[in-house]
Amino acid sequence: MQKFDTKVQHLKYKVLREVARSAFNDTLLEDFAEIPKKIVPKNEPTMRCCIYKERAIVQERMKMAMGGNVANPNVIEVMTIACDECPVGGYEVTDSCRGCIAKRCHDACPVNAITFDKQHHAHINKEICKECGRCAQACQFSAIRNYKRPCQSACKVNAISMNGEGRSALIDNEKCIACGACVYRCPFGAIMDKSYITEVIAMLKDAKKNGTKVYACVAPSIAGQFSYAKLGQIITAIKELGFTDVKEVAFGADIVAFSEGAELAEKGKLTSSCCPAFVSYIEKFHPRALPYVSHNLSPMGALGQYLKEREPDCKTVFIGPCTAKKAEIKKPSVAKYIDSAITFEELQALIDSRDIDVNSLPEDELNDASFYGRIFARSGGLTGAARRAIEEQGIDFEVIPATCSGIDECRMALLKLSKGVLKENFIEGMACEGGCINGAGCLTHVNYEKAKLKVDTHAKQAYDSIKTALEKADVK
Repeated sequence: MQKFDTKVQHLKYKVLREVARSAFNDTLLEDFAEIPKKIVPKNEPTMRCCIYKERAIVQERMKMAMGGNVANPNVIEVMTIACDECPVGGYEVTDSCRGCIAKRCHDACPVNAITFDKQHHAHINKEICKECGRCAQACQFSAIRNYKRPCQSACKVNAISMNGEGRSALIDNEKCIACGACVYRCPFGAIMDKSYITEVIAMLKDAKKNGTKVYACVAPSIAGQFSYAKLGQIITAIKELGFTDVKEVAFGADIVAFSEGAELAEKGKLTSSCCPAFVSYIEKFHPRALPYVSHNLSPMGALGQYLKEREPDCKTVFIGPCTAKKAEIKKPSVAKYIDSAITFEELQALIDSRDIDVNSLPEDELNDASFYGRIFARSGGLTGAARRAIEEQGIDFEVIPATCSGIDECRMALLKLSKGVLKENFIEGMACEGGCINGAGCLTHVNYEKAKLKVDTHAKQAYDSIKTALEKADVK
């Protein structure tokens, strides 16, 4: 059985698995009240006040597993009933305060929120404090710390705040880039990404009934996942679920690399368009950089376009590590090519809902893409592919990359670009640190180097030329 990083992930998986099982059996409505009892048995302890609240939270998780709140356009949602345990964050004075004479913290505070007791120990008036952080910067003992909630610390775009009572988290959809960092970091699992597994199951059942084709478009980062089985067995398991075939999004990356490399050489300066959270970050926070964003679809979109042009009536489902892909497939430019998207977490739930013994399955293979398409999964891979694509097309251009791993690095590169001081000519932007192999929808995040090694090993088994991969697929 696959081991998850946290018990929160495992709980989420169990809900997804049972919802998927009922959806396959056409008993979801009948089972809606019974699934919480199965996941939270009466004789087992609960971390909540009682099993009834725990079961109520499970029902909210079930709603998220069935698509969430349709009135909310964001794919990331807060389950208010589950978000009530974290203490209110903010700046607090610790026991390290020495009651010094300088009192720089007091002098630095612009709203006079700091007072002192008889022992000269500093105190912060939360009703006045604006959380500017100047007191913490001024204290030479580092006695003032900012205790942010885990979700707020995880969010690099400051899209999360607290409601009026300071208890439940609120997501500002105008700022959120759907990267899913808060989903993984919330210790209570109170923030979740909407799941589209029920619509995927409907596609698979329809395909079985009517003979339509449903293609699984798997992200190249799959090579670093599912450590309990061989990759070939996972591919077979996906087909056992009812998918017509499994296609590599890495092949879409080959298509993108060839086009993006030529575009970079033509324009002279470019930012990648492969990471939807990075593109969303540019749209919302650095709009002046939009003219530099590559015109290409993401590898997912490019693969979907390739499949739909050849089989217009087929269905395509992206399977990968990315919650932002669930937002990307709603864009008009992508929606016509990709019908749905699920994460690796959700794939695991689908497999187990059908009681598929993965380890007993024979190995199938993937043979669509090049080495360079497959290394898109990790930081630096996109740049390597762009270089190779330019070389294979005989274009005389030197790629000078700003390889940005995580939003903080993306922010710095985009600020330099906006000020005209960016020395590099290509920004490879990845919202997740380390790239897609560390996406929010991964099964595990604890061993980046191991996942990177697996991706690179898998890549070495592919075509050694991007042009070869495209010619094999008859892409002109």
